[in-house]
Amino acid sequence: MSGTESGRGRRAVLVATVAASVLLAGGGGLYLTAAGDDGDGGDTASRAAGAPAPPPLRLGGGGGGTGPGAGIAPGEPDPGGDPRGTVYRAEGPLPQGPSSAAVHRPKGLVTSEEVTRLAGALGVGGSPALVGDVWTIRPEKDGRGPRLDVSRQAPGNWTYSWYDGGPAGDACLKGRACPPPGGAKPPAGGSPVSEAAARAAAAPVLKALGQDDAKVSAAQVMNGTVRVVNADPVIGGLPTYGWSTGLHIGPDGRPVAGSGTLKEPARGEAYPVVSAERALARLNEESKGTGPIGIGGCATDPPAGEPQAGEPQAGEPQAGEPQAPGGPGKDVPCQTAVDAAPPREVPVTGAVLGLAATDTADGRALVPAWLFTADPADAAAYTVTSTAVAPEFLAPPAAPSPQPTPSAPEPSDGTAPVRRIESFTVGGDGRTLAVTFWGGVCSTYTAHAVEDPRQVRVRIDEKPNDPDRVCVLVAEEVTVEVTLEAPLGDRPVVDAASDEAVPRR
Repeated sequence: MSGTESGRGRRAVLVATVAASVLLAGGGGLYLTAAGDDGDGGDTASRAAGAPAPPPLRLGGGGGGTGPGAGIAPGEPDPGGDPRGTVYRAEGPLPQGPSSAAVHRPKGLVTSEEVTRLAGALGVGGSPALVGDVWTIRPEKDGRGPRLDVSRQAPGNWTYSWYDGGPAGDACLKGRACPPPGGAKPPAGGSPVSEAAARAAAAPVLKALGQDDAKVSAAQVMNGTVRVVNADPVIGGLPTYGWSTGLHIGPDGRPVAGSGTLKEPARGEAYPVVSAERALARLNEESKGTGPIGIGGCATDPPAGEPQAGEPQAGEPQAGEPQAPGGPGKDVPCQTAVDAAPPREVPVTGAVLGLAATDTADGRALVPAWLFTADPADAAAYTVTSTAVAPEFLAPPAAPSPQPTPSAPEPSDGTAPVRRIESFTVGGDGRTLAVTFWGGVCSTYTAHAVEDPRQVRVRIDEKPNDPDRVCVLVAEEVTVEVTLEAPLGDRPVVDAASDEAVPRR
């Protein structure tokens, strides 16, 4: 949603979105429960008699939410990022939801035919070749032109972009540059196409992906010339969050870049779900503030010893300090300015049951979740999610594995983890990341990447060379490589240790 829209216009769009969801609910009977069903999943009699209970669902983030940061998209505010805390307040009645909804998981392999169908919609010529675990159609000869890479393993993460390789061969060094395969390069200048034209250009691609019914937005413009189309598919009759298809439409009306998933996740186990009201209460519990930050607040006790001249005796208030109730010598409760400030309140103007991309013990999956429209008065509206699976069907978080002795400095106050990865570079193939960080001289390090259409999360694992030997605490700069399933494109790289974006060198 464009930040330049007026608040009233923005709210009108939100009302229309919520109304569309209600119409879908009324037509398909998917979102609203019958009278008397509280939607909280506690009534086991509502399930079919004799039906086995689904296995406990273990979420990667632990607890009942979608995991830290999983309920927000890049660029949207962190619901728990304000030290005062955030309270999401519904402005009207919230829906109950159905009695159950199914998890959807990636399953199977992407075929050559599926890649060819997507390539045709994007205007990419040629046949896909399997390189390792990636289907790819690359530019020929001079290295210029469109390139499509699709991971063979479901859900088939794909990226499409235009590559500007250097000229190759004598013919390309004379006169006009050799025309790239698949058509001419989109012009560098020009004006962005209209939103309607961008939607029309994206329609064949969405059809090839089986996402004709996706919720599409095209308000964003990049670099003054490229219109961005984002599409959130509908899977299993439910809207999705975090499973988007993104397309960049050039000023000539053709796609110049894109990413998404090719294979629709398969329906898995159905779980009882809670109502939107209970999910919102859970979200508010997870959105508590981080507490006082910065310098100030309550001082620690002074070291034992005689007070210096002019200093007050123990138990006496400092000059200008308020007297405690009950007279001198009584403790005054510590209260900082942050403690005294009320939590930030954000109105919730809509709630729809959907599927949110979530890390689970079995990998990335689409988990039933309530998608809340948060609409602060001083900023653009955004979506925040809360897992809808009934808490009794959520497995407790796994016990954390022993952590190695940190080789990088940890924060002195212990309030937040330090970003471990300092920076990264991308190889010429677009898939090889070289990540740089500080490590110890007595360990071996490896990097592991978890990809989705929105971001790439990189984790650094440390293995001591000789665990029984005492190691000197000397830090050195370390660089290790990790190969992605699909080219990075414009996806951000996130440090898994701190959930922070890593700068690119």
